[in-house]
Amino acid sequence: MLSMTVVTTNTSAYFLDIIHMDTDVLTYFPIRRILVLSVLTFFLLATVSLLRRGNQAVVGAGRAVLITGCDSGFGNHLARRLDAQGFVVFACCLFPDEVGAQTLLKESSSNVKILKLDVTKDEDVMQARTVVQSNLPEKGLWAVVNNAGISDWSETEWNTMSDYHNMAEINLFGSIRVSIAFLPLVRASKGRMLFVSSVFAFFNCLTMGAYSISKRGLEAFADCLRVEMASFGVKVSIIQPGNFACATNILKKKTGPDIWEKLGRERQPMFNREYLDLACDYYMSTCSSGYQDSHLVTDAMIDAITVDRPKRRYLLVSKLDMVFFYALPYLPSFVTDALFYLSPMYNKRKAMLYSK
Repeated sequence: MLSMTVVTTNTSAYFLDIIHMDTDVLTYFPIRRILVLSVLTFFLLATVSLLRRGNQAVVGAGRAVLITGCDSGFGNHLARRLDAQGFVVFACCLFPDEVGAQTLLKESSSNVKILKLDVTKDEDVMQARTVVQSNLPEKGLWAVVNNAGISDWSETEWNTMSDYHNMAEINLFGSIRVSIAFLPLVRASKGRMLFVSSVFAFFNCLTMGAYSISKRGLEAFADCLRVEMASFGVKVSIIQPGNFACATNILKKKTGPDIWEKLGRERQPMFNREYLDLACDYYMSTCSSGYQDSHLVTDAMIDAITVDRPKRRYLLVSKLDMVFFYALPYLPSFVTDALFYLSPMYNKRKAMLYSK
């Protein structure tokens, strides 16, 4: 009761004070409200303007993009889409005289230039840079898309050191070689650097060790480069596709007998021949269940190249997988390892090892 009386008394006093205010004081309050509302409106409009600016598309006319690995797959499809948007496209192919490159050339405008490029060879990269510099449009080289890469699946002991070196030489060092060569041109235009990685850069999976090493290293390089290039106005994005094996020709087919012969007599006793056949069937079945076309990936690439504020990473998986992959870094290792221990394939593998 006492608190109610105090509130009532204070409220009455407040209104009495307003009634007894002079005219100058009364006119002050509306002006202050107007000023506050004006400031808030200004910041709101500025925020909306910045958000809109983040979605504005970079015009392709007068700008060039270099893409590695355009013989097929993501690179080939991206070259076509950028051509349609008016970009000059330097489509780098390992086999420029074969069907993939020649079909791309035939079905594109004169803005598409086919270049011979093996990312493992310094002389190819330097030659490509010379050609690009001599044929740049007025606004220069806007983006480099490090797309060239290979994939393979194999348990750790099924690989030779040559297998590990080859994977890293193309997927990791090839991208570094191309990036260093073309960075001065991209820096001059304050453009973009793109790196095609994989979910296997951060997801440890049975049989994907060599591939994961190359992609994890690639992301480390891209992350460091992004921080360094920010001072020059260059933006760096990482593309992380999930299962797009059917949408590209990256799927490498192998058979149980192929693996068996490669193991040699020392390791053959550890791995059942039937398990090798099972592993091949399982791998091919899993890859075949993925995305059938590359639009999700090329959409992300276009976004990274053309919007004012591209994402640092583009995770390209199903919505359900995305929830899992976002949670993955926060899960303890024993939990993530248990995902494999509980899988039927892992248990079949364990039961078949060493058996005749």
